Amino acid sequence: MAKNEINNLMSVGIDIGKDTFHIVGFDKDGRLVLRKKIRRLDLQQTFDRLPRCVVGMEACLSAHFVSRALRGMGFEPRIIPAIYVKPFIKGQKNDYNDAEAIAEAALRPNLSTVSEKNQDQFDLQALHRVRSRLVSRRTSTINQIGAFLIEQGITV
Repeated sequence: MAKNEINNLMSVGIDIGKDTFHIVGFDKDGRLVLRKKIRRLDLQQTFDRLPRCVVGMEACLSAHFVSRALRGMGFEPRIIPAIYVKPFIKGQKNDYNDAEAIAEAALRPNLSTVSEKNQDQFDLQALHRVRSRLVSRRTSTINQIGAFLIEQGITV
């Protein structure tokens, strides 16, 4: 991959994994000019060397975190629901083919994307989920106690 090919980068697709990311990029002519596997910790260093462009990723765990990091670096991240990436997958399903499909899907003008959540939104969501679980367990425990009591002939 020549330096001038990378300078014409138009779209990058990232297949996000737990520890590694697979990155595929296309130039303005639609040619594959970037295909790389990186560690999660190397994300910023890798993207610092790339020209600013559209970066697509599937909506999954840590997609919002990666999206915010890339937006802060000047990229245009797009979080795409997996169902919209599926039609672009060619050949066997693997991480590079997934990243390639994501890069192609990211360039579609009318594709629905997921809005990026900020940290406050995630904190509020976590609070609601924990509270909901506590209320559910409390209700379950009360019902269980009531069932034990009614077996002893005590109605509450």
